[in-house]
Amino acid sequence: MAAPPRPSGVYLLELGGEDDAFAAREAESAAVGVERIAPGLAVADAVVPERVRGLAYTHRASELVGRGDADLASARAILEAAAIDREGSVAVRATDVHGSTGVSTERAERELGAVLVDRGFSVDLEDPDHCLRVVFSEGALAGSGDVLESAGDETSVGAGTDGDPASVCALGWLAAESVRDFGTRAPTDKPFFQPGSMDPLLARAVANVAGARAGATILDPMCGTGGGLVEAGLVGADVIGTDAQAKMVRGARENLTHFLEPERPSPTGVARGDWHVARSDGTRLPLADDAVDGVVFDAPYGRQSKIDTHRLEDLVAGALAEAHRVAPRAVMIADRSWAGEARAAGWEVDSAFERRVHRSLTRYVLVLERDSS
Repeated sequence: MAAPPRPSGVYLLELGGEDDAFAAREAESAAVGVERIAPGLAVADAVVPERVRGLAYTHRASELVGRGDADLASARAILEAAAIDREGSVAVRATDVHGSTGVSTERAERELGAVLVDRGFSVDLEDPDHCLRVVFSEGALAGSGDVLESAGDETSVGAGTDGDPASVCALGWLAAESVRDFGTRAPTDKPFFQPGSMDPLLARAVANVAGARAGATILDPMCGTGGGLVEAGLVGADVIGTDAQAKMVRGARENLTHFLEPERPSPTGVARGDWHVARSDGTRLPLADDAVDGVVFDAPYGRQSKIDTHRLEDLVAGALAEAHRVAPRAVMIADRSWAGEARAAGWEVDSAFERRVHRSLTRYVLVLERDSS
């Protein structure tokens, strides 16, 4: 059973800082009413702490105490005026996002800690009962990731447009942190590795956006080494993978056995999902209609792809059509938009993101929903 959102007022989300629009979209898998307020910061009406633990691009969620301008005087005024219905030991942790405000975080921790001591708290920097997060941020909000317009196969998104400047100081009591263990699953450290494998951070985020969680089933019809399936399984989803190459099927099985077979809980605290991998053509899936809850796939990249049975365009179009048949949502990653093919297969482009990997590669991420009309 899915964990219900934790009710309350508002929660503060500390984003990872790489791509706030994409981070906020992923955070919607663990929170309700996500709204960005400054670079690296968002607020939400409610969160599911268990799912926050599995987020890739959100680091923390805290029960919001208050917010104001990005300076220490504002932070102090907020804390002095706040009603605090807790007791015990505390620690104060301050962050200046990208060093954008110049506020001394050491001074902020010291002064705000003194305010709490004056209100009867003891300080324990090693193992406190409560942690007060204080975050300062200034700058413009980069684009939303919303689809602004489209023509044919071209999709324009909000990622290139900056909004009004923001100056924010936000305080909150830490409620949940994401588990930062992605370095233990670097593609080159997996039992089976192939060049071009997706990094686990992006794979986790894509799985979350597609709906990966306990009780859900996620499909990757071009699973390759199985990295996306591993990340979906570690947040509790059951996973199904197919690939046209026997070598990839064997390798994905090796990786999934390694990461999802242990009986102990996942590092995120949930039971690891069950898995199944088989050799199959992604344009002719051996699955019934509506068999899964979400689809994720990393489409072959241009001329570097070795495709024996299909033209690349036909392969992608066929995979999109099959994904539409078996699931209500899909998240597609590619080296181009493919928005025209997605719409032709019946999908609505819910949101789109561009993620620069290096000088010669930009990954496009399309979040697709079934056309509700």
